[in-house]
Amino acid sequence: MNIELVLQERSGNQCELCKNDTALSVYPIPPELEASDEKAVLLCTTCREQIEQPELLDPNHWRCLNDSMWSQVPAVQVMAWRMLSRLMEEVWARDLLDMLYLEDEVMAWAKHGHAQEQEPEEVTRDCNGAELQAGDNVTLIKDLDVKGAGFTAKRGTTVRNISLTANPEQIEGRVNGVRIVLLTCYLKKAN
Repeated sequence: MNIELVLQERSGNQCELCKNDTALSVYPIPPELEASDEKAVLLCTTCREQIEQPELLDPNHWRCLNDSMWSQVPAVQVMAWRMLSRLMEEVWARDLLDMLYLEDEVMAWAKHGHAQEQEPEEVTRDCNGAELQAGDNVTLIKDLDVKGAGFTAKRGTTVRNISLTANPEQIEGRVNGVRIVLLTCYLKKAN
C-alpha cells in the first residue's frame, strides 16, 4: 500500500496537526529523507510551509496542537513537540509543552531531529527585559521580606556581583551580608 494512502487512512484524510482537509501531502519528519508511514505525517500546505519556513510562523495557527498533541501516533507527537518547542515565547505553548508526555524513545526522536533548531538557552532578564549576566549589579524595585533571615530588603538596594541560577527567573546575590535568591521580576539592571 502506498504511504500517502496509509497516512490518509490513519488521519481520516485530514492534516494530522490542524485537521485541515485540503491540499494534503506526505511530510517525512527530519532528519528522515525518505518517507515511511511510521516516520511521516500528512500535512496541509499551511502547516508544511510554516514548518519549513520559520519566518512564516503564525502562532495562532498552531493552537491546533492543543488537540493533535494527544494523538497516539508517535510521528504526530514528535511534530507537536517540535512545534511547541519552537513557540516557547507563547505562554499557551509553554503550558501545552509542560503537559505533553512522550515515551523516552519518542522524546529522543523528537530531540534528535530538532538538534539544528534547539531552543536557545533561556536568558535571565530583569523586570524591564534587559539581559542580566553573572557579575552585574541590580537594584530592587520593591521591598522584599527575606524569609528565614529576619529582615526586609528595601526598595532601591543595590545588589552587586550577582550570580545566575539554573532558573532564568532567579538570581543570587548578597543583601545585608546574607546570600539570598531573588526573583528577577523585582529587579532592574543597575547602570
